[in-house]
Order: sequence, then C-alpha cells, then structure tokens
Amino acid sequence: MEHISAAAARRIALAAQGFADKRPAAPGRRHLLKTVERLGVVQIDSVNVVSRTHYLPFFSRLGAYPRPLLEEIAWGRKPALVEYWAHEASLTLPTTRPLLQWRMDDARAGVGVWRGIAKFLRSHEDFIAKALKEIETRGPLSASELSIGAKGAGSWWGWGEGKRALESLFWIGDLATATRRSTFERVYGVPNDVLPAQARTEPPPRDEAQRQLLRIAARAQGVATERDLRDYFRMGVTETKARIAELVETGELVPVKVEGWDNGAYLHRDARRPRKVVASALLSPFDNLIWFRERTERLFGTRIRLEIYTPAHKRVHGYYVLPFLQDEAITARVDLKAERRKGVLLVQAAHAEPGANGQTAARLAGELKLMAGWLALDRVEVAPKGDLAAAVAAALAG
Repeated sequence: MEHISAAAARRIALAAQGFADKRPAAPGRRHLLKTVERLGVVQIDSVNVVSRTHYLPFFSRLGAYPRPLLEEIAWGRKPALVEYWAHEASLTLPTTRPLLQWRMDDARAGVGVWRGIAKFLRSHEDFIAKALKEIETRGPLSASELSIGAKGAGSWWGWGEGKRALESLFWIGDLATATRRSTFERVYGVPNDVLPAQARTEPPPRDEAQRQLLRIAARAQGVATERDLRDYFRMGVTETKARIAELVETGELVPVKVEGWDNGAYLHRDARRPRKVVASALLSPFDNLIWFRERTERLFGTRIRLEIYTPAHKRVHGYYVLPFLQDEAITARVDLKAERRKGVLLVQAAHAEPGANGQTAARLAGELKLMAGWLALDRVEVAPKGDLAAAVAAALAG
C-alpha cells in the first residue's frame, strides 16, 4: 500500500477541488459549468448575510465572475443545472439527477430519514393529488400560488400544507424546480416539462448509480476516506462499503495510507499530484472543500464550526464566518456581512489561524476587496475585533 504524506494529501485534495488552477482572466459560462462538473454538486442555502452560499464556491475558484451567469444556468429559460437533495439541497449537472432516482424511491417508500415524507404522502393523498393536478394544469407554481392549503401552518420549518405537499412531491421526484424567484422562492414544475433532456434519461440500477456517485465524489476529493466518500452524496454505510470495494477491484480507487489519518484512504487513479498549490480564497462555510468538518480537520488541522445557531455571547469567531485559504493552509477566519444599503462589506471580526504569516493580512485584504467589487459594494470596513483585525485594516488602508 502506498504511503502519502499529509502535505501531499492536502495538495491532492486542493487540486481536485480546483484550487491548483490559475483563475481565468474573464470567467464565463463554461468556467461555471466546468466548476460544477469538477465538484459534482454545489450546496444551496438561503442565508444571505454575505451572499447565498451557492454563489461563493464559484467566486472562491474563479474570482469575480458575473453573478447573473449562475442564475441563468441554474434557473434561466434553458437551465444547464438541476436541483435535488444530492448533498443537502444542491445544484448538480442534469446527468446526475437520474443517479439519484434510488433516493427518490427511498423517499417514496419512507426508508430511513425519509419516513416522515412517506407518512405525509399517505395521510394526505387527496390533497397531494390536487396539488399535483393543479401544477400539471396551470404550469409551474410556487407554494404561495397554490389555490389550496393553509399558509405557514403546521410543522416542517413552519411550512403550510401546500408547501409540505410540493416539497414531498419534489423529494420523490414527481416535481422538479422550474426556477427560483428573486426572494429565492422555489417554483415547482412537472419534470418532463421543466428539466433538461439529460435529467430525464432512464436511471441506471441502484448499484451502478451509487458507483457513479462515488466516482464523482472520489474525483472531486482526490484522496478520501470511506466516510469522506460517503458524506459527499450522503450515502449509507453498507452500500458505500460495497461500492468502494467494487471500485477498488476495477482499479478506479487505489487504497493508500495517509500520514496522520487514523483510517485508510482511497486515491482516485486520475488524481493530480501538484508539487505546490498557490491560492487565495475566501471559503463559504458550506464549500465542498470544508463542508465535512472531520475531513477539514484532518486536511488542515483546523476545527471549522458553523456558529449561526450558537447564541451570540457564546460565539468564538462570529455569525457567518468564512475561512481564508492561503496556498495550502487555512490561515484566517473573517466574520463578514454585506451592508448593501451602505455599500459596505463589513468585516465584523478577523482572527488569525496558527498557519498565518507575514503575508496573510495583505492577501486576505486583496480577496476582501475583490469580493466587495464582485458584490457591487463600494468599500471594505473592518471592525476592531479579533487578533488579525488591525493588520487587515492597515493592509486595506495601505
């Protein structure tokens, strides 16, 4: 079994995620699509303190791309991406949706975490049939446009029955996202009417679909443990073990031992092995590189915790914190807020990580300026909180 150093594994992972590539001078549509192809899945989240998270992985890798381009390829008249529960709520290539048909089938049957979906489907059969019929008749609709169902009542995040019905139909694949409105409101449509042709192909058998998902996960991570691979598309333990064994047998995954990792790992046979990585990037807390906190700690020696749901007085780094990737290390964290009315990107706190060096403040300031311009904000302001705040403020002023 090959032994890989911790530093080499980190470079492999960064290259697989696109951080070993030079940013394009003028990022366009093909760069966005290539990024989705490389990552396999991009998580969606509605929190808009800085920017909704699905915009950020593209900025981290490509720089200041035109934001409307993502909206066009995801929710335009001829979308090139689709939505489904791939990692969490996610954007994927159309070809990935048929690979998740088994998950839709599990949701319909109420397997595991989907038990509540199946129970709701069974207990509201007539209501759900009416909701589906209305969309089939009227065309794509949001939950608020349904003529039936109470608004904002009941469980499931305060959803009304109409929203619960449409989400249940979305989970089992009977509805799909037609578009999103400016309020980030999902509009539901019949799959055959709203999905690209590649998303409507015959799905492969369950085992082959899972193999293909693991291939995507392995390419996107470069080198990964079983848990890393399983988390990428949120697959079960038994099925992941079986599919990994099959991919090892075909030579697509190569078992390796990584320095400092407690468990064995798997190297994708086509993984790049750069000698060094030079990068500067602000990372969404939901970025593919760091969304699995256990892997992040193994790769970077850094504990990343989302503190949105932590009471304010107990937060260590802030409300919406973006780690800063400097070459091959996470060297800082910044708590950011876009104050759009003032035209300000506010750094509410800036903290250094152990790997910070004399270049950290200046390079972080450069990314903050780039982000402010990308968000159409006039300037960056730094609050005097955190051990890196003064240096970042000085770098911005200089």
